[in-house]
Amino acid sequence: MAEAPGISKSIEDASNGTSAPLAVPAFSPLYRQIKGLLLQSLQSGQWQPGEAIPSEMELAQQLRVSQGTVRKAIDELAAEHLLVRKQGKGTFVATHTERHVQYRFLRLRPDAGGLDEEGPAQRHILHCRRLRANAEMAQQLALRSGDAVIHIRRTLSMQGTPTVLEDIWLPAHAFKGISAAQITDYQGPTYALLEKEYGVRMIRANEKLKAIACADEATAALLQVAVGTPLLSVERTTYTYNDVPMEVRRGVYRTDTHHYHNEIN
Repeated sequence: MAEAPGISKSIEDASNGTSAPLAVPAFSPLYRQIKGLLLQSLQSGQWQPGEAIPSEMELAQQLRVSQGTVRKAIDELAAEHLLVRKQGKGTFVATHTERHVQYRFLRLRPDAGGLDEEGPAQRHILHCRRLRANAEMAQQLALRSGDAVIHIRRTLSMQGTPTVLEDIWLPAHAFKGISAAQITDYQGPTYALLEKEYGVRMIRANEKLKAIACADEATAALLQVAVGTPLLSVERTTYTYNDVPMEVRRGVYRTDTHHYHNEIN
């Protein structure tokens, strides 16, 4: 396995008190400093999604720390779904193409049966167009007012029934050339497309949920429900490394056959 000179140099710099940047304060536990260095390598693209990282033993030798310290750092990154351990194969950079994390941010579950029986959602793109960000959207995406954003409106159908209506905003500079046809044709979750084609990995999200009544006829028609039908409103801001916002998503969900599921540890 190739060495990670950037990592080993950074840990030397940290121990010597030089100015090499760490993702965490120098006074934090050593395993947290190692975690910060591993995060830097993930962010820089030194290890690509789906690629194996060096073994714990190799990393321990490169970083001049114990294998247990490296293991503890990797354990936290695995718990955060940034790395994936595969029995007998090693540790890999997590990717949205992995089946168990494909729909990690979509918490809608069928009332009867499970996701395997239901199958993947069917996307229908209503439009994908370039707009100028208003002040609110610019603030949410850490842009300047008037900067270009991509606005995608789509429905997600479960077993042929429109269940989710979503508006998605992306910073245009990071997703040049994205189109409705590309999103429609991609066989897999949209986050996997953004990761594979544009090198943007979404690693965490904040969501706000609210119960609402269907406010207008257009929404009711797209979801094939009566005007005034109760819906679940979900607003999500999704981040890449270093807490950089890369997506704002506002959706309304039918809950007559589905529910929002969250597992709390």
